[in-house]
Amino acid sequence: MSPYLAEYLPIVVFLAIAIGLSLAFVIGSVIVGAQRPDPEKLSAYECGFEAFDDSRSRFDIRFYLVAILFIIFDLEVAFLFPWAVSLGGIGAFGFWSMVVFLVVLTVGFIYEWKKGALDWD
Repeated sequence: MSPYLAEYLPIVVFLAIAIGLSLAFVIGSVIVGAQRPDPEKLSAYECGFEAFDDSRSRFDIRFYLVAILFIIFDLEVAFLFPWAVSLGGIGAFGFWSMVVFLVVLTVGFIYEWKKGALDWD
């Protein structure tokens, strides 16, 4: 084995262990777990439509709107955490940049609210 390939040996071992453990966990849960579906488990839960229906069936566009709004505000939180941690070192420019960012997101939220995108009728 060449010395360059020997450097990749720990990565290959790690991947083999990870794949082996993953397969062991999945196969173990299938073997040990109880497989007794009842009508309550198979019923529509939060999605609003039957889970085991035709995959090309139509459903309400509001599911997409809720998902998009979730992603937008989830990203807002993802930007707020590092900003809050480094607030002491970024100075006034960093503070006011985030204030502008939050104002733009707040205006977008108010617009979505007024348009009725958050109403679930």
